[in-house]
Amino acid sequence: MRALILPIVLMTTAAAQAPPAQPSEAEIASIIDKFAAKEAEFAKARENYTYHQKYRFDELGPNGRSAGKLEIEADIIFTAQGKRTERVTYAPLNTLQRIQFTAEDEQDIRNVQPFVLTTNELPNYNIRYLGRENVDEISCFSFAVKPKKMIEGQRYFEGLIWVDDRDLQIVKTYGRAAGIGKRVATQRFPKFETYREQIDGKYWFPTYTVANDTLNFEAGPIPIKMVIQYKDYKQFKAESTITFGDEVDKPAPKPDEKKAPAKKQ
Repeated sequence: MRALILPIVLMTTAAAQAPPAQPSEAEIASIIDKFAAKEAEFAKARENYTYHQKYRFDELGPNGRSAGKLEIEADIIFTAQGKRTERVTYAPLNTLQRIQFTAEDEQDIRNVQPFVLTTNELPNYNIRYLGRENVDEISCFSFAVKPKKMIEGQRYFEGLIWVDDRDLQIVKTYGRAAGIGKRVATQRFPKFETYREQIDGKYWFPTYTVANDTLNFEAGPIPIKMVIQYKDYKQFKAESTITFGDEVDKPAPKPDEKKAPAKKQ
């Protein structure tokens, strides 16, 4: 009996520990299309959330301590008219000495560090499937992402992404911002990692970005540290429609007009 039972137990254990089968080429293409659609859905939903963002960039001295820093804190909020806006809540004096904060850095904070790869963005990137990998015990598909071509003035992500194999949303990115043009020829941009968390039980929101890198300028290398925190996500709810441009003034109702009774949903 023991001789018969032992092989069965070993076979069962081996089957339980066997890694999931790798997807076919057609399945990979389908996964990419599906997660890009989910990312587009998330990007639209995120536009309806308020949150607090904290950015800190440090030049590091020979002892590894900060020799100059740039800090900015801001609330991403909506006005009473439903317009999305940014309100700076904390911005002490910029003490960076050897590095200049540029318009490209600002673009990267807004769009590259919290990278979202939507259906509309797919044609701009080459995406290569790398395999399966766990990120903090989350089973993921991993991909290498690289711009197909770059347009001057536009900013792009180049690196690795990890996509949750159940929710089909990006849960982690690792790479750097990229671009072309005279303005960026002498600039250097750090490698960074961005982590997301499931905030509302449906979407994975960026919550933390960190970079520990050395930027190799012509004048010499400069070690840096960058940390971005996104927190206090809250869904904006209002009776009025959210707008992102100038509102059109509506004519005031006449004195004898009455409101129609609200319909029950």
